[in-house]
Parts: sequence; structure tokens; C-alpha cells
Amino acid sequence: MATLFAPIFEIPAHIQQLTNLADSRIGAEILECSDDFFAEAKRMLQFDAPIFVEDKFDDHGKWMDGWETRRKRHAGCDWAIVKLGVTGTIKALDIDTTFFTGNYPASAAVEACYAPNGDLSTATWHSILPNSILGPSQHHIFNIASDEVFTHVRLNIFPDGGVARFKVYGEVKIQVQDSNQVVDLVALENGGRVIAYSDAHFGHPRNLINPGRGINMGDGWETKRRRAPGFDWCILALGQSGQIEKIEIDTAHFKGNFPAQVSIQAIYIEDATDQQLIPQSMFWPFLLEAQDMQMDHIHSFVEEILKQEKISHIRVNMIPDGGISRIRLWGKVA
Repeated sequence: MATLFAPIFEIPAHIQQLTNLADSRIGAEILECSDDFFAEAKRMLQFDAPIFVEDKFDDHGKWMDGWETRRKRHAGCDWAIVKLGVTGTIKALDIDTTFFTGNYPASAAVEACYAPNGDLSTATWHSILPNSILGPSQHHIFNIASDEVFTHVRLNIFPDGGVARFKVYGEVKIQVQDSNQVVDLVALENGGRVIAYSDAHFGHPRNLINPGRGINMGDGWETKRRRAPGFDWCILALGQSGQIEKIEIDTAHFKGNFPAQVSIQAIYIEDATDQQLIPQSMFWPFLLEAQDMQMDHIHSFVEEILKQEKISHIRVNMIPDGGISRIRLWGKVA
């Protein structure tokens, strides 16, 4: 069976600085839907780009990588309620109909509510996207003008059809219980993001901030073998500025290709574009000077941390090359 992969989609610059709040990797889930006869609604929350497998059928018909409802034979629309992985403000939506060519919805609308206790029976739903036209096999980016904080969204498709991926881009609002609570400030679920990197031949540095431990060597940041002087690096933005109390560098599954050493530089900066940060990062002070690494091991550092009042960005230096599974920066929101 031939498999088709979605064409590479260039995410608009203003969205690259946001977190997909509806990412299943950080706990987003489908609570309920009107129908998912042809394809389960939970598929549209996957991180990986959709695929199309020719001649793949199941008991209900053609297998599709996304959410697909049956053909509606009465008035109304289909809908799916998504519990966001983390609470946040919503700035943009991507309703992706890739590979849905004759079975995409004619239009879609989105509502959102704030229900931190999970009780939707008393929640007030707000329209954040009015009924908007959709087209076949394409990304539909909608900017959202709202500063309200939401926990759930409801995607309504008119009258029926299929959506490959549904992404809700926004700014994470870390739910800190008190000023002494320690959280992983660079974690994906807390708004951390990748800004730039030297190389990602075998694995992307975005894996560094994923939840949990890496599942295999492919679930980490791994560069090609360096054949020139220097070392590999990546720049990460913290979800929220804070003071770091503990650093964890996990080389899970990297046994013959872990770095010889890792160091971390850091800075607190408010007004700088991503492109400006790249050359500046070479001169940032060290948060953690070069430390020897071991294979397949969680390295914890507390006393070795060079104290700073607060930081907003880090540069991870992998000396000279190799692979790291996860980076954790435990600290308090400043």
C-alpha cells in the first residue's frame, strides 16, 4: 500500500512563538463528539502530520488520518469537545483538511469556555471563530482576538465531514498554586519552545521539552557526527521567566552517541526577535559550565548551577555532538 505524506507546511512566524494547547502530547483529549463513524476524533489532536494510505480500509470504510463523521441526513452539524492540555489564551487556530478532498466540511466554527474543575454543565461557551468557509486538503489559519483564558474548546463542522488536524495556538498560563511551587519552566506543557539549533539530522531539539522520558533514541535531539571544530547547540525559550534551582539532562537511550559534555548558557531578555537571539547567545553567561555526560542516564545538577536572578532563555551546548533525550529546568516563576 502506497503512503502519501503531507507536504511540509511553513507555520506563520507569529504562530511559531505559541504553544499548541490542543496537543495530545501534553494531555489534550477529546471528551465527547457527535459522531466519529469513519475516523476517531482523537486522531486530529496528534502532533505528527497526517498521512494518506492508499487502499487502506477498515470495517467502516476508507481509513483516514483525522476525524471523520458519517454523511449527515438531517439538520444540524457535527461537533467535538476538546479538553486543552493546558490552560491558556487562544491566539490562532489551524483547521487542517489535508487529504480530505471530497469529504471536508463546508465550514467550521469554534467555541471556548473556562471550566478548570471540568464541569461543562455550568460553563459559559464563547464564540471565538464564527462559521467560516473551509476548502479541500489545506491548512486554514484563523487569528483569534481574545485575551480570555480557556480550558476547553468545541469544534463545530457544518454539516459533516473530516478534519485531519486541529491545532489551538496560544499562550500557556502556568497554574502556580503558590510562589514557592517548583515547576519545569522549559517544559512544552508550560510554554517552552525551540528558537534555533545548529543541527537536527537524526532528531529535533523540540523533543527535549516533551513530557515524560524519551521512548527511544528517535525521541530526542540528535545531531550528525561532527567532522569540523566546534560543537552543536540549540536555543530554547522558557514558558515563563524564573529562577532555576535544579537542572536535569537526560541521555536516555543514547549509549554509543551521548555527548562528551554539556553546558548551558542563560539570559533574561524581554525585547528581542528570535533572529537577534542567535548571535547574542554566544556571549550569554553560563548557568551550568561544561559537565561530563554518561550514557543512558539522568544527570542532576543543583550545587553546580551558577545562580542568576531569573532567566527567560537558554542555550544548550552539546560538546562536541551526539544526542540528548530531555532537558528539565526546575525553578520558581519570577
